[in-house]
Amino acid sequence: MFSLPGLPYPYNALEPYIDEKTMQIHHDKHHGAYVKNLNDALAGNDALLAIPIENILKNLNQVPEAVRTKVRNNGGGHANHSLFWQIMAPKTGGAPSGEIAKVIDRDFGNFAAFVEKFSSAGMGRFGSGWVWLINDAGKLSIVDTPNQDTPLMENKVPILGLDVWEHAYYLKYQNLRADYIKAWWNVVNWQEVVKRFASV
Repeated sequence: MFSLPGLPYPYNALEPYIDEKTMQIHHDKHHGAYVKNLNDALAGNDALLAIPIENILKNLNQVPEAVRTKVRNNGGGHANHSLFWQIMAPKTGGAPSGEIAKVIDRDFGNFAAFVEKFSSAGMGRFGSGWVWLINDAGKLSIVDTPNQDTPLMENKVPILGLDVWEHAYYLKYQNLRADYIKAWWNVVNWQEVVKRFASV
């Protein structure tokens, strides 16, 4: 059985950039629903219920066809949000330092160029979806995915992800996605991103 991970900080910890009510609804209701629906889709399939969700998403063809779409959508939602909560933290943000900063400079020119490209991808994602920084054999690149799809489905490793579904920002920012994205850079937990980059 999959379970909803707790937030690593209080609901209001990311204020004023992400408001308490949005965090509570986003985590408890939206992420909670993905976990429930994923467990319901795989009910009775003890073998798959025992596998980490990341491994399931890398091998979706092994999921029974009758529930594959439900597992793709809800399993993706579970994996994506589990990463999302971790790569944010209070009193973080700003530019990274150390090895990840060097790699960002190497692959994007400089940090400002990276932020601009990543933010533009977030604005350019039509409808609901995600923007990702992925580590592809030591080289960083930016991709975006629709709905709850994840780079894991293409055997790519996400180390940073931004949720651009409206439920992630609408209570505070309404339709102003650009303002949400700009504010989000203030809560990026680069220490966690570095850890994910180094683990590949």
